[in-house]
Amino acid sequence: MLEKMEDSYRQIISAIGEDVTREGIKDTPERAAKAMWFLTKGYRENLETIVNGAIFESDNDELVIVQNIELYSMCEHHMLPFVGKCHIGYLPNGKVLGLSKFARIVDMFARRMQIQENLTRQIAEAVEQVTGARGVAVVIEAKHMCMMMRGVEKQNSIMTSSMMLGSLRNSQATRNEFLKLISRN
Repeated sequence: MLEKMEDSYRQIISAIGEDVTREGIKDTPERAAKAMWFLTKGYRENLETIVNGAIFESDNDELVIVQNIELYSMCEHHMLPFVGKCHIGYLPNGKVLGLSKFARIVDMFARRMQIQENLTRQIAEAVEQVTGARGVAVVIEAKHMCMMMRGVEKQNSIMTSSMMLGSLRNSQATRNEFLKLISRN
């Protein structure tokens, strides 16, 4: 697969008018292929392996929040990065998830080409699925290179997307608690 990607990068580099045999460029197709393989590793991961059984019994039924999980993803429209942070909250229902697994879930979905809105939904649904939580909330704030480097070239724009499930969708008080707590950072 990497060889095929390397050949494709060589063709792209040549098509833009660059000499693919030039000293600084000659190894770029291989490096770019390896980078793309890493940046899209989420396609080769699954939720069961990521969670790896790190679900624990708990009597806690209050809101749990993990915030400022950095993320790096790639826009499916232009194949340019978007970078930001993810905040996740959930209301346990007898089970809690190991802390590092939230970051791993974010990374698994972020390392796929997509739009931020879908990424937000995927993370929320995955947390709900593995924990059986009574409610889940996910908020992502990100800067998109497709808006910064090309097109309208707006450097300070930030996109915020949210997904609320279960009690965090249906209870205004619970939703407000989550939003208030994540805004304190």
